[in-house]
Amino acid sequence: MAERWSRREDERLLTGAGRYVADMHVPGCLDAVFVRSGVAHGVLRGVDCSAAREVPGVVGAWSAADLSEMPPCAQSAAELQDLPPVPYVLLAQLSSEEAVAGREWPALVRDRVRYPGEALAVVLGEDRYRAEDGAAAVVFRIDPLPAVVTPSDAAQDSVRLFDGLSNIVLRGEAGKPIEESVWRDAAVVVEGRYRQQLLMPTPMECRTILAVPEGDLLTVWSGHQMPHRLRRELAALLGPAAGRVRVVVPDTGGAFGSKSATVPEFVAVAFLAVRLGRPVRWIEDRLESMMVATRGRGQDQRVRLAADAGGNLLAYELDIDADIGAYPHLGAGLPMQTAWMATGPYTTPRVHATVRSVLTNTMMTYPNRGAGRPEAAIALERSMDTLARRLGMDPAELRRRNFVPPGDFPYETPTGRRYDSGNYAAALDLALETLGYDEWRAEQARRRADPDALPLGIGLSCYVERSGGEPKGLHEFGGVEAHEDGTVTARCGTASSGQGHETVFPALVAETLGIDVARVRLAEGDTDEQPEGVGSFASRSAQVAGATLWHAATLLVEEARSRAAALWEVPPEEVAWSAGTVSTGSTGSAGSAGSAGSAGSTAHGGPAAMDLAELVRATGPMRVDERFEAGMAFPFGAHAAVAEVDPELGTVHVLRVVAVDDCGVVLNPAIVRGQAFGSAVQGIGQALYEGIPFGENGVPLLADALLDYLLPTFAEIPPIDLKDTRTPSPHTPLGVKGAGESGCIGTPAAIVNAVADALRVEDPDLLQMPLTPDVVWRAARAPRFAREAR
Repeated sequence: MAERWSRREDERLLTGAGRYVADMHVPGCLDAVFVRSGVAHGVLRGVDCSAAREVPGVVGAWSAADLSEMPPCAQSAAELQDLPPVPYVLLAQLSSEEAVAGREWPALVRDRVRYPGEALAVVLGEDRYRAEDGAAAVVFRIDPLPAVVTPSDAAQDSVRLFDGLSNIVLRGEAGKPIEESVWRDAAVVVEGRYRQQLLMPTPMECRTILAVPEGDLLTVWSGHQMPHRLRRELAALLGPAAGRVRVVVPDTGGAFGSKSATVPEFVAVAFLAVRLGRPVRWIEDRLESMMVATRGRGQDQRVRLAADAGGNLLAYELDIDADIGAYPHLGAGLPMQTAWMATGPYTTPRVHATVRSVLTNTMMTYPNRGAGRPEAAIALERSMDTLARRLGMDPAELRRRNFVPPGDFPYETPTGRRYDSGNYAAALDLALETLGYDEWRAEQARRRADPDALPLGIGLSCYVERSGGEPKGLHEFGGVEAHEDGTVTARCGTASSGQGHETVFPALVAETLGIDVARVRLAEGDTDEQPEGVGSFASRSAQVAGATLWHAATLLVEEARSRAAALWEVPPEEVAWSAGTVSTGSTGSAGSAGSAGSAGSTAHGGPAAMDLAELVRATGPMRVDERFEAGMAFPFGAHAAVAEVDPELGTVHVLRVVAVDDCGVVLNPAIVRGQAFGSAVQGIGQALYEGIPFGENGVPLLADALLDYLLPTFAEIPPIDLKDTRTPSPHTPLGVKGAGESGCIGTPAAIVNAVADALRVEDPDLLQMPLTPDVVWRAARAPRFAREAR
């Protein structure tokens, strides 16, 4: 059993034996370097690549004017609509054609720069050094235009990114509008404005692509979350000239949502590889990634929350202006995830959320670990703590009073979600017990009575999220094949970027078949090995892909029983399966498997037994391929944080974090624990450290890379206690729910609420993430709550 929990991939990755795109050496490969805009918005007057072409070792340099036949990153929706559906779509009642029309995203800028770092030209060199020298020789001129970097400003359309077109590309809503009388008659109404700052996914490995043309085959190597989508889109964009496209995902150093798109650089590299008939690669460096990699979050939110005098929630309203970057893409529909999850874990009878997706002069907003659900949880949970203070009620009691009861599942929310299962109070109770909630409240009271003690606060955050994807993406492709040597290959349409697929999926197949896990090999991330697939995102790998492999393995068992029945001339129902062995009569134990005598027995001659390898040798290749669809699931949890604040310095010292998460049935406790810990650290980062500062010209102030964009290091991580409850999902055959994003959803609001509790600030708008010393110092000087909650 211990072997099942040990990660197969760790030895390779931790000893430097991993093979990433940057480790691949292909003869004749050229390195690509992109010349990028230093302004956020402007008219491109010209690009001159002539000097770059004279640099020794430079093979070529091109601007958009030199590559008129190169397709844009995203063609019009009409040109792509015949492709097989992908799980991420524009998630509202607005056609993708309407959102994209007139706003196509070019692979290289043709006439107008719309975000800092947008690619103006591409230079290919015999190596990266020569390509960089060539890029430095490219001359260009841009006439700057005013820039807008927040959705609320951009929504005014005083600065338009596309002439004659509004910056608002999508409007959506969830739930029904709430009558004004509800707000007027409520005993308490709290309001707030929250800025969900833009975040960078910041994986250890930045984006990569290596395109290798070989005759009529273009092989693309990329650290990508959705290789089959990348194959489809590149094939559609490049057309017949590319021939057949194969995508292979090698070892990948993290993704967090940032590696699931087909970005302009990918189009340019693949196009030039086909045009020149030579391998071309692009390895994004860190500073480049910070300038042009996809962003996450980026919402301006306005909320109202109403309750009666007893603390029963009456109504919740959430208005969202969402920053989707400079071009409409997946980010246009992504904020609907926030709207759909606005209800949270509560029985609020009236919930209404509106969305405006707005173009800004920033890089494209894309799914980032949590993808719409952290934004929903943070807005609601901050409002819950504010409401508790206004009511003079303990925030834990306020939440308990409004939880969806365990007996009410499946639960239809006012915003259109159908929660599968849950016991929200149990998660909160475990979090409070683990934290020592009453003891910390006593310590808080002691400090408040001591004028020399630093303020201390306790923050809570309860959440529900959605895992697995939307209905069009709740399926996966996979298969299981048994070989003559007794080994088994499990194929799946996913692609790991560090989640432990090599460990979990073979163990799941081995357990289903009843064989040693060492006999099972996983094949994923190769569109030739597994022709169809959806990918790894939205915490779907175990929930959807795991269910697919489990189902394929059960079908393999049925196929083995059927073949054995035909071989032995007995009815299939008389053939049993146990520990990788088919048998009839009394010889079905694992101990009899594999004996030469039993393999030759028949139903006419008495009991028979045969192991899987013998059956394959006797009856031929045995492979089951499957497209399996699982249901949507709704993980949940309760997080708590204790923070000490120095009002004079504005510093926040998080003393403890407790995260109680429920992802249903747990397939591998060690990997789930790792996911919970890592996502909690990212949640700490959003709450306290991570943010993109912009200059007046709209350009990010990130000259010193990760010295300007702060990430929590080992020194900043407080003690984190991880606990879980386990409420199986009835919508998935394994009872599994997603586990990869919990900390990003639950932790940020718990920390901000703890700081607000410590400072007792009157206005929740004063504490906007990240809680830098400047933000906290200013909030500490604002009026305190007139009424003490405890």
